[in-house]
Amino acid sequence: MTGTNQEISYIVREPHQKDTRFASELFSMDKARCSRKFHKQIPGYQMSPLKGLPDLASMFKVGGIWTKDESSRLQLNSFKVLGGSFALYRYLQKLLGLSGSDTSFSYLASQEVKDKVGDITFASATDGNHGRGIAWAAKKLGFKCVIYVHAETTARRIDAIKSNGAKVIVVDGNYDDAVRQVAIDAEKHNWIIISDTSWDNYTEIPTWIMQGYLTMLSEAQEQFTGVGLVKPTHLFIQAGVGALAASVIGFYHALFGQDAPKCIVVEPDKAPCIFESALVNDGNPHSVGGALDTIMAGLACGDPSPIAWKILAEDADAFIKVPDYIAAKGMRMYATPLHGDPFIISGESGAVTLGAFAAIMQYPELEELKDALGLDENSQVLFINTEGNTDPVNFRQIIWEGSNPVPKEHWTEL
Repeated sequence: MTGTNQEISYIVREPHQKDTRFASELFSMDKARCSRKFHKQIPGYQMSPLKGLPDLASMFKVGGIWTKDESSRLQLNSFKVLGGSFALYRYLQKLLGLSGSDTSFSYLASQEVKDKVGDITFASATDGNHGRGIAWAAKKLGFKCVIYVHAETTARRIDAIKSNGAKVIVVDGNYDDAVRQVAIDAEKHNWIIISDTSWDNYTEIPTWIMQGYLTMLSEAQEQFTGVGLVKPTHLFIQAGVGALAASVIGFYHALFGQDAPKCIVVEPDKAPCIFESALVNDGNPHSVGGALDTIMAGLACGDPSPIAWKILAEDADAFIKVPDYIAAKGMRMYATPLHGDPFIISGESGAVTLGAFAAIMQYPELEELKDALGLDENSQVLFINTEGNTDPVNFRQIIWEGSNPVPKEHWTEL
């Protein structure tokens, strides 16, 4: 089923028997335990909170709304550090011939390791959060780092990367141009690319990054158990290249198979590479071009990760693309909660899923989508707030000044 209300477009796949073998291979609970065991060693590690919003759930007439809040993960305001640090860990293990064994974070940061592996420079392209996470992990482990950003990356995001010891190179064009340029320069300078998107003959490191994200999903399942829930019924997951979405959806399909939660992928309408791949529906990933000019900087990607798409093509249940005002509304909803619900600091990419869910529950023209997704009084809906206030100027413009307002015809009377 496909549809649009002129601003929000959606694809809902027919129920089918899913092939979960690839998800089970990459995202099993054993993989999650490995990732979480590593992250627990990092100084400053704490489990991020799973926050319930019971009053909002009551307003929208669903059983529960839950947000895994990554806004203060390791004081970096984003979940991205989980993937980047784990990829560095696995790469150094492989270089040292220690794959398959437990290796401590402190040992990897030791002079003995530096003497064995030599002078390494890690490199990556980013819209902000991924690069900051790589820079932080490289600095903690004592290695050099070079991060490529595109021309529209804000000064605040660049400064955050530099503050973690990385050299930043600005590339003309969009995020995908930065990805292509760092690949060229890394080969020339013998740098090691730590990218969350894959391409031909480059899949191992992106897989490690996706497996690093499993820490927060393992945490979430433990937290759900603590409130008496086996699992959420619905997952709303934001997507850029698709790495996070594939990790989340892959984990839940590895864990629950055909009984996995209903998985809904949300993207900006100005960078909908996953949506367009689903729309073509030939089994292959498809790119979108243009400036990718969306306020959701972390999702401004035109080229899907092929390895991520392999999971999404098989196991995602729905794909939605939304305008920027949906993300801005989600930010304001988190920042001005109903009485009794927790306050959550969320950036543009972190809040788009809540905004999309609210639109589905509020807009009469999306009633068919709401019914197709089975959102009702029994639904337990999980969101991941992937970032906090990573760009203070944009954050204030949206929360204080009301930029990217909801069109008046969509104002709610709930």
